[in-house]
Amino acid sequence: MRTKLHFERVLVLAPHADDAELGCGGTMARMVDEDVEVFIAVFSGAEDSLPSHVPRDRLRCEAAEATSALGVPSANLFLYEHAVRKFPEVRQEILEAMVKLRRQVGPELVLTPSANDTHQDHQVIYAESLRTFKDLSILGYELPWNHITFSAQAFNVLERRHIDRKWMAIQKYKSQLDLKRSYFSAEFIDGLAKVRGTQVKADWAEAFEVIRIRL
Repeated sequence: MRTKLHFERVLVLAPHADDAELGCGGTMARMVDEDVEVFIAVFSGAEDSLPSHVPRDRLRCEAAEATSALGVPSANLFLYEHAVRKFPEVRQEILEAMVKLRRQVGPELVLTPSANDTHQDHQVIYAESLRTFKDLSILGYELPWNHITFSAQAFNVLERRHIDRKWMAIQKYKSQLDLKRSYFSAEFIDGLAKVRGTQVKADWAEAFEVIRIRL
């Protein structure tokens, strides 16, 4: 089986551990179910955001557990060590990493932060993804707490099991659940998916900004 757009290899670009699961975890779960080969690149373990008593590799370990919960093979997870909130200082290194990823993975579709994402690290990943993958299909995923506006132009219809796997993956980030952010909750994950589903007469969906589609 394939997704409707017939992509076989998909690369998800996550500025920090947890961004991929929050933005498109349901979509990744569906793609895995449909035998799409999914790869995830996490550019920072956000060590500087962790309390001093927490092990420095905590988020990296949680990212590996979350990837496994979605059904993505551990070999398809790429972890980089860029400092959180300092991506603008290492744009060239990030670009070179993406160019290498393109050669290694050979993606047909790239999922990246939205053009309207206000986080400085997310803006860098978006911009460098355009430089690297501009001739391929690119969709921007939704992280509402970082957006002033979001152009919901593409919708991936999901089933209950995909939302459940998304929430299962997000629960692996215990370090973030402890912070009690509103978007780290089953209610938020389910509610947003229901809103996006309602827009396309489905029970659940994830929305994306269309940056480029190559069919």
